[in-house]
Amino acid sequence: MSRFSKQILFLQRMSVIAFVDLLLASSVLSQTVPASPAHPWHGSAELNMQAYAKNVADLRFTLDQSKTYSLAELIDLAQAHNPATRAAWERARSQAAALGISRSELYPTLAAAALSQTESVQAFFGDRFHGQTIQNFQLALDLNYTVFDFGARSGRIDGARARLLSANFAFNDTHRSVIDQVEQAYYRLLNSIGQEDSAQASLANAKAVEQAAQERLTNGLATLPDVLEARSATAQAEYDLQSALGAEEIARGDLATAVGTSASVAIRVQPLDQLPTPDSISETVEETINRAFAQRPDLMQQAAEVRTADARLKEARAAYYPTLGVNVSPAIPSLYGVQQPFHWSHTADLTGSASFNLNWTVFDGGARKGRVAQAQADIHAAEAQTNLKKNQIADEVWTAYSNLNTAFRQHRAAVALLEAANQSYSAALESYKYGLRNLLDVTAAQRSLAQARSADIFARTQVLTALADLAFTTGDSIKAHQGSSRP
Repeated sequence: MSRFSKQILFLQRMSVIAFVDLLLASSVLSQTVPASPAHPWHGSAELNMQAYAKNVADLRFTLDQSKTYSLAELIDLAQAHNPATRAAWERARSQAAALGISRSELYPTLAAAALSQTESVQAFFGDRFHGQTIQNFQLALDLNYTVFDFGARSGRIDGARARLLSANFAFNDTHRSVIDQVEQAYYRLLNSIGQEDSAQASLANAKAVEQAAQERLTNGLATLPDVLEARSATAQAEYDLQSALGAEEIARGDLATAVGTSASVAIRVQPLDQLPTPDSISETVEETINRAFAQRPDLMQQAAEVRTADARLKEARAAYYPTLGVNVSPAIPSLYGVQQPFHWSHTADLTGSASFNLNWTVFDGGARKGRVAQAQADIHAAEAQTNLKKNQIADEVWTAYSNLNTAFRQHRAAVALLEAANQSYSAALESYKYGLRNLLDVTAAQRSLAQARSADIFARTQVLTALADLAFTTGDSIKAHQGSSRP
């Protein structure tokens, strides 16, 4: 192929590339902004993204809806299937790959190229032109290696290692958050179920009062307003029951979503009566705070940011010193040529070069000094953020500890309140049947009993919720559910 032909082929290729770029540019320009701030934007790109979103893999799993799950089983399912844990895991894996990229700087890079070229020309020699063809085959290698750089590479590696630690602690903190979401949703569901049972019992009590009022009216011992008041109390109890049923449906959807499946999946859970409810905590608040300092993953993540800033300072200081690199480029060309009227000839040899490169920035207008000062400021800022995080953790633990003690006291008061309200209702209803109390006294006792039942259920679940919140603030939740490095 002649040199002119090669130029023609090159121009053709460039024309194709320019045409493709023009098509891409027109596609980008077609994605316009909204026409006005008054209406939503719709376009062809929206339809393309809708189709693309449908093709994204659905990670939701199938749950056995006939099985009764314990809280520990649901937590295990959430850790394995909640998309948040997988996303955090993939980010940690990405950071591990970035560490491998940083470590690769410690080794030389080797590139290989195989070249082939044919050149056909008319060479002028003497008083005439001679056709000449040269075929070139060449194998070339290029080796580059940084001999030393006074800690620049090690600084980048230390920074990547610290960022990997930060990603790992973020992964643990994601598990902590997912566990807390499951526990909070679980106890909200138990409270909703308990409130539904309480509403059912209150409805039964209201119907009993209504029946008693109707019997007294039949026997001429009560008035119609008494019966109407009893019916009103029954209707109110029915309304409260429907509210409890709606809250239970929402709580079931929240729990299913926290586990990582569809909100429409109904999860069967253990009844509240089967769960032990403690009445005190054995350790002091200072011990709880110190344990949180030792194991909270978000605090460890913030401490890893200090190590990242230290690594950046090391890399910035290395820029004051020279770097020495070596480059070796061996090549083995193999040439075949023919010139009329002679025969083909061939030659081959080992060629190449070897060089050492010493680079030292003597003056840069203060850029290196600025980067060092920036890295030092980043270290101090990261240390201050770490202390701020410790103060926040201490306040969170203090609040959770106080809420737990409050929940213990409320539970004891709710138990006493329920017992008293139950006795008051029974006595008021019995006295009303014998004409010793009026209907207003009975309905008031019935409402008090309904409130006492609701308070007892809420107080019991509030103790469990406060315990879960304390485990979340101290980091105990992930210690109790340690698993593999996969979500």
